[in-house]
Amino acid sequence: MPAIHGDTRRSILDAAQRIMAHKGFAAVGINEVLSEAGVPKGSFYHYFGSKDAFGEAMMRSYFADYLADMDRTLAEPGLTSAQRLMNYWQNWRETQGVDECQGKCLVVKLGAEVSDLSETMRLALKEGTTAAVDRLERTIAAGRKDGSLTVDTTDGDPRATAQILYDMWLGASIVAKIHRDISHLDTTTAATRRLLHL
Repeated sequence: MPAIHGDTRRSILDAAQRIMAHKGFAAVGINEVLSEAGVPKGSFYHYFGSKDAFGEAMMRSYFADYLADMDRTLAEPGLTSAQRLMNYWQNWRETQGVDECQGKCLVVKLGAEVSDLSETMRLALKEGTTAAVDRLERTIAAGRKDGSLTVDTTDGDPRATAQILYDMWLGASIVAKIHRDISHLDTTTAATRRLLHL
């Protein structure tokens, strides 16, 4: 049975995410992605107008999945907001600790590279990371309300705290990749607990 248009497009995007999480964006050719996806080489431009448009679609697809997973973690029933938030960071630690700290996060892998190559990809990254910080902010605000979280940064402003935490984890993930050492994420976990008084 032939693949449905959306399924083929999704197969290409999924294959690209897997490959580019290890190799980066510029180092991967379209033919390699199509071969991995099992899609005929001549069909790329049927689904994407250019490599730039393809890169933007890949980032948006990545964030759609990432944010859906984040929403599930941050809405897990029967837990306090603090427990949900720490589960999110634990999941981050686990996904960034795989493959000798090479991780699975496209923001960590591609952020600096594609922000210089493509304005549309940079904007997709900006929108996706802003949406992640929005979710952290809401969880911190809920934690203050349910009494499971207290914060002392920027007068306890949930937005500032969310941004500080996200930036700290992103930076620690890059350093963990450089050193191939998970202990950087363990240090960040401890710093997160201190920041949130957990």
